[in-house]
Amino acid sequence: MSRYVIRGARELHGEINVSGNKNAALPCIAATLLTDEEVRLSNIPDILDVRVMKKLLTELGSEIHEHSQNSASYYSHIRFSGLTPSLVDSVRGSILFSGPLLARGEKVVIPPPGGDVIGLRRLDTHFMGLSALGVDCSVDERGYLILTPPQRLMGADIFLDEASVTATENCIMAATLAYGESTIYNAACEPHIQDLCHLLNRMGSSIEGIGSNYLRIKGREKLKGAEFAIGPDYMETGSYIGLAAATGSELLLRRTDTSYLRPLELGFDKLGIKFESFKDCIYIPKEQKKIISRTYSGVTNKLDDAPWPGFPADLLSIMTVTATQMTGTLLIHEKMFESRLYFVDYLIRMGADIILCDPHRAVVSGKSRLKPCELTSPDVRAGMAMVIAALATEGVCSIDRIDQIERGYEKLLEKLSGVGADIVRAD
Repeated sequence: MSRYVIRGARELHGEINVSGNKNAALPCIAATLLTDEEVRLSNIPDILDVRVMKKLLTELGSEIHEHSQNSASYYSHIRFSGLTPSLVDSVRGSILFSGPLLARGEKVVIPPPGGDVIGLRRLDTHFMGLSALGVDCSVDERGYLILTPPQRLMGADIFLDEASVTATENCIMAATLAYGESTIYNAACEPHIQDLCHLLNRMGSSIEGIGSNYLRIKGREKLKGAEFAIGPDYMETGSYIGLAAATGSELLLRRTDTSYLRPLELGFDKLGIKFESFKDCIYIPKEQKKIISRTYSGVTNKLDDAPWPGFPADLLSIMTVTATQMTGTLLIHEKMFESRLYFVDYLIRMGADIILCDPHRAVVSGKSRLKPCELTSPDVRAGMAMVIAALATEGVCSIDRIDQIERGYEKLLEKLSGVGADIVRAD
């Protein structure tokens, strides 16, 4: 299995092009099942999760015509006879095929989706929304999901018990072909969900309230083909801001969307890190305050995650390692997943001053001088956090299971090498 070998403590300098949003690409690929006409998607990141979704799509009968590494046309010819369990297990986004298949009148029988091991990720919210549209939902003795639609889904008033991203996406896609109007309350509204809604509207849907937690969807008899460009990945943008901050580097990030960076700006401000936003790029200067702020009453500050527009859960791993290279103390509160913070054991082994209070909270005190260590990536974001830690370390680190990292970061090796990082892939 391949690994990264990284020699750290080097100042980075240069430009990085931000790739398309991974979390938008997966539901948009699934949405191509909603029509038999051509759907052309561009700015799709060439990453492992996308490749798996494409393999699953071809198992469902779709044809994919690649125009370039990041652009393809999708033609849906559904013939659902099951999906390869190992592929479903490798990417959680596989659950997103459920909504479109049910909308097209297909019974869905699939293994439980896999993906990152970051704690309990229940499917109840999916079942709640789909059941409201008329789907009979159950789980058999193998743990397989059995989803049986009526002759046609019926529009419904849906209230989700949590603002689940993938459950919201499944309900939206299913509702686009349902009879009548559907409303979704407590809908997740992250930028990737907005991308999905904009694609669906180009395909002929009628979705109102995009960007809010209340959506109104008028069902259509059929949808048509469309062209759509996936937006920039703000998670990748935040990761590279953290990289610049932790390594004391100057970076220019191009092809970004600055309209989605307000939550990141507030989070990094707590670490004493500023960046400048332009039309489609971000400049992170080398000279930074790098002092963790305290609250107005003078006590230890806290950074916690929340549904959009709160601080993104996916970036807390990045912020944790970045905080080790700042001066001061910060409480990291991961409220959404109970296993995501366990990767800090590796940071502690590297010399970071972190107290893991419980599965959801960690107290980080900096600045810590990190030392070389052999690391293993548990998931996409924690893996990227380890890359940042290694680049901030004096000495050589190795990171195993880099496939986990490359599930979410396109051309990471090339991008980091291009700004001066000493990083190689080894077998």
